[in-house]
Order: sequence, then structure tokens, then C-alpha cells
Amino acid sequence: MLSIFGKKTRKCCNGVNRRRFMQIGSLSLGGMSLAELMQAEAASTYPKQSRRSVILIWQHGGPSQLDTFDMKPDQPEEIRGPWTSINTNVPGVRISELLPHHAKVMDKVSIIRSFTHGNGDHWAAAHWLLTGYTGATGSDRIPRNPSMQAVSSYLLGPRRSGVPSGININDGGFGFHGASFLGVNHNPFRIGDFSYGNEAGRLPTGSDKSFSLVDGLSSNRVMDRVSLLKQFDRMRREADSSGTFAGIDEMNEQAQEIILSGRARKAFDLSEEDPKVVEAYGTGWGEQALLARRFIEAGVRFVTLNTGYWDDHGNIKNALNDKMIRHDRAVGVLIKDLADRGMLDDTLVVTAGEFGRTPRINASSGRDHWPQAQSIMVAGGGFNHGQFIGATNSKAEHPVDRPVKPADLNAIIYHSLGLRGEDTYPNLTGRPIHLFEKGVVPRELL
Repeated sequence: MLSIFGKKTRKCCNGVNRRRFMQIGSLSLGGMSLAELMQAEAASTYPKQSRRSVILIWQHGGPSQLDTFDMKPDQPEEIRGPWTSINTNVPGVRISELLPHHAKVMDKVSIIRSFTHGNGDHWAAAHWLLTGYTGATGSDRIPRNPSMQAVSSYLLGPRRSGVPSGININDGGFGFHGASFLGVNHNPFRIGDFSYGNEAGRLPTGSDKSFSLVDGLSSNRVMDRVSLLKQFDRMRREADSSGTFAGIDEMNEQAQEIILSGRARKAFDLSEEDPKVVEAYGTGWGEQALLARRFIEAGVRFVTLNTGYWDDHGNIKNALNDKMIRHDRAVGVLIKDLADRGMLDDTLVVTAGEFGRTPRINASSGRDHWPQAQSIMVAGGGFNHGQFIGATNSKAEHPVDRPVKPADLNAIIYHSLGLRGEDTYPNLTGRPIHLFEKGVVPRELL
């Protein structure tokens, strides 16, 4: 059957085929052990605290607003697209028939229909949204700033010890989920399908042979990446037979917790889940969404999950009939599950890509880049929900009410985590950098 990583395997949940996907920083260029790394991290306390986490579901390439949350049923088919709208559990709120699972949780969701910016370059727009700053472009792809995940790792760390601060599933974001000058130790640990999404080439693949120094990093801030899950059983056997962890100090205890029997490894074990819950999520992105929930339960601060490639310049009907069905199930069931477990208020779930799609379907039956208008979904995170925020004109070309900008998205995510725009992180020279510039949380969410 298909595994969560899209490849055929006989062991979907707990077998050896999964182990090669979890990558975690264990060695520095100088040979720092995991225990020594824990000691180094403990030497600098995190300046902020928060009980909240984020699951950012990134739609790499840019999804269509007209075929999801901002339908225009009165327009001709070349604008409105091939799908009709359906009712949701919020009276008067209708969304695409491709999103029945979303429709069941709309009371827990806010849809920003008036998100807008002016850059149709994949790399430039992704860098802007994911970091809060412009800089990189398709022809100059070097990250200029750390991602929101990396900043939360630097300022907040994980919610509980024994787990990474951030985990990235399936790349996505054109390589801009990384830490840039904050250091590779604040990169997310990566699992899943590495075949696309890291075009900027700035996230280590997990192999010591493929590691490269990020521009501007000094060697004492660089960690190599080794496969953790691949070593779990070997290290467990060695520890049991040799007493490796006898007489260890507190930092070694944390290292032992990660390596041998800690929360990070346990989060992968779906055998503890109710089979009905596993069935509800489904395979592929659904099972990855379930893993994201388990990572949050384990104490991970920030999880990113990329659900495919949404740059549908041609044949959008067949493309969305395939992937939107799977995306809808993964996201809708995730939100319901978080709510059922009492976790949604402390977990912000966001779905977004770097821009929207053209209002008119092109000659190839697809939609092209359109940054002037897109729809973004926000759930949980301590905000008010069950609403549309903003509106576009009759063809979903541009906002006519309540325009929301990239810095506002950064403000939403950081606000949920308890961070503010005036909070800072240091650049390579030690100069403080604000988390974003001039962004505000839409009043409707507060």
C-alpha cells in the first residue's frame, strides 16, 4: 500500500521504511555529540515562553482562490471554474464542493479572502510570507531572513524537552522554511518526500555527505544532520548492553530521552491511536496530518506540512479533483481532531501558499500566478472564528474590503505564539531584527 511519503511500502506506520525519513541534528563540524548539543542549548535560555504551537500547511506553488473559498457562481465558467459551492455548518457561508471536510468545521475556521500582495515570483513571494521580509527572488534564491519556524525555535524553543522545536514534512516553500543566519540548529528537522520544494537548496537533506555550509554561518553554529530513527534500535541495544547512560547528567538525560525512548520517537508510533481516528485521516497527507498532531502533542513548537504542488497552469480540473480531495480530508479531519481533543485553542492551523491564481482560466485549462488576491485559512490559535474576513470584487481579482498583507499573516502567526512585531532576533553582526514590519492582526480575529 502507499505510505505517508507517497511510495509503496509494506510498513506504513512503524516499519523500517519510515526510519530513514526522520532527520535530526546530532553532530557539529567538530564532532559535537547530542548530549553536548543539549548542554550548549541549555547555556542560553529562551527569552520567551508560550503554551501555543503552530501547524502551517503550505500549498507549494499557490492554490486557486476561485475554486476553494472565494467562488464566484454568477460569473461565466472561464472565471467561476468547473465546481459549484456547498453549504457549511455556518449559516450563509458557502465554499467549494471540493471541500466537504472543511465545510464541517467552518465554525472553527476563519477564511481571509482579501489577502493580497504584488509579487508573482514563486521564490520572492514565498520568502516574503514565510520570513516576513522580501529579498530572495527566482534568480537570486539565497534566504535573506529566517523563517517563522526558525524564529520561534530561537525565541521559544520546543514546548517540552526531548523533541525538536520544528519539523518540516515534504519540503515546500521553495527552501525558505530554514533558519538562514540564525544557524542550522534552528532549521526544522525534515521528514517525508524531499523531491520538491527545496529549490533554494538551503535545507540540509539529512545526509552528512550532502551537507553544505549556509552562507554567512560560522562553524561553531553549524550542525551536521544524521538519521535519528535509523540509529534508534542500534543505540538502544548499545545502551542496554553497555550501560552507556549510567551516571549521566541532566543534559545527557535529555539526549537519552530523544534517542532511546523519548517523545520524538513515540510520536511516530500510530499503533497507540484509535483505529477509527487513523481511518478518518486516511493515508498520504492525511496520515502526515495525524503525525503533525502527534508532534504537537509531544511538544514540538512548529510543524510545517506541504500538501503537494499547486502551480496548476494547465488542466486544473483534473489536478484539483485529485489533490484537493486529499488536502481537504487531511486539513478538515485535523481541525476536528484537534478540537475534539481540546487542543485547537492552543494550536494555530494555517493553510496558505505564496499567491493565488488568475481569475480567468487560460488556454491550457489552468490558472496562472495572481498575487493580487488569494484566500488563506486560519483555525484555532486563540482567535475568533466562523467567519469570512474581507472580500474581493466580482471576479476575485483584487480586494474591495479589508485587504490583508503578508506582514499581517506574520502578525497573526506570531501573535498566536505570544510574540510581537517589536520582538527581535540578531543578524550576523548582532544587530536586532524585528519579527516583521507594520503588520497587524485583523480585528475580526481578536
